[in-house]
Amino acid sequence: MPVKNIMISAGEASGDFHAANLVKALHKIDPTIHVNGMGSDKMREAGVELLYDCREIAVMGIIEVLAKWGTIMGALDILKKSLANNPPDLLILVDYQEFNMKLAKAAKKLGIKVMFYIGPQVWAWRSHRVKKIGRHIDMMAVLFPFEEDFYKKAGVPVRFVGNPLVDEVKTSMSLEEAQKTFNLDSSLKTIGLFPGSRKSEIFRILPTLLESAQKIFDQYPDSQYIIPVASTINMDSVQPLLDRYTLPIKIVHSHIHDVMNCCDAIVTASGTVTLETALMTTPMVIVYKMSGFSYNIMKRLITIDHIGLPNILAGREIVKELLQENANSESISNEILKMLTDNEYHQQIVTDLEAVRNKLGDSGGSERVANLAYEMLSPNFQKSE
Repeated sequence: MPVKNIMISAGEASGDFHAANLVKALHKIDPTIHVNGMGSDKMREAGVELLYDCREIAVMGIIEVLAKWGTIMGALDILKKSLANNPPDLLILVDYQEFNMKLAKAAKKLGIKVMFYIGPQVWAWRSHRVKKIGRHIDMMAVLFPFEEDFYKKAGVPVRFVGNPLVDEVKTSMSLEEAQKTFNLDSSLKTIGLFPGSRKSEIFRILPTLLESAQKIFDQYPDSQYIIPVASTINMDSVQPLLDRYTLPIKIVHSHIHDVMNCCDAIVTASGTVTLETALMTTPMVIVYKMSGFSYNIMKRLITIDHIGLPNILAGREIVKELLQENANSESISNEILKMLTDNEYHQQIVTDLEAVRNKLGDSGGSERVANLAYEMLSPNFQKSE
């Protein structure tokens, strides 16, 4: 039997992580499957032949994308050429919507089957694009039950596979072991500063998080701070910012869920990490900053009331969202201080996050999407299935 070939395209740290787990699950089904594509360290460790490392193009926002446009198009050209010269049996796209939809279009012209995993959040903005998406993909593998209903109504082939984070978000150490590993003082309150996994997020968000930490520390000195730095971020871009402060800050590069478990509260950039934090039921405040030009365009296109996944799933604001000019050190520090000093407020957030966790379905998400991908490798697979 000939070896099956799959290309996977992931454009940032969270996509790299989910794609790697998908590849591991695929190799349990068939160890001979060959996988290449775009990603980073996690995919490489899972045995993927990397055609391009996504760290150079992990940006968000219109201005930010334009600044990297040449690099992004160069990466797209590499993957398109690989599709044409060595057509895979299946192309799997993981998040990174605009880039991956261009790649999907190229694949369909070549007659290559396409699955979109963690697909475009068109239910949140530009919902009119759903029909176009349906023309370029053969299957949408979605993480949330409401997404399945949305795509079905639009006539797009879809299957709810569940959220892989249900399995992936777990601690590897006891709280005491984690505190010792990260050199944290168990007698102090621990505040997590999560600036995101993109260089552009570090540039826009980390300075504000550090300024917020200083304000919190000035009013609540029995506190310490921890920053997980994503594998997509070079410490050279972070250290100069840290050097401006004399705060008790620990830097870690792994075990993010153990980090979350150590935290009494977290300030986090918007994104998948907010859902991971929700699964750990750690109170948080969500911050979101991009260029003013990008934001002014985006806010006209967004059709939902919240940007944070925990709030979207809850159908209301259960954790504070601070956007653009509201994402300032004064507002952030006030919210964190309230969590630290108002036990009733803190516990209500925990209770609400537990309810969100219960909405995310059963374990086995990576295995289900791997089974779907393997099913699509069959020559008898039909788009209408």
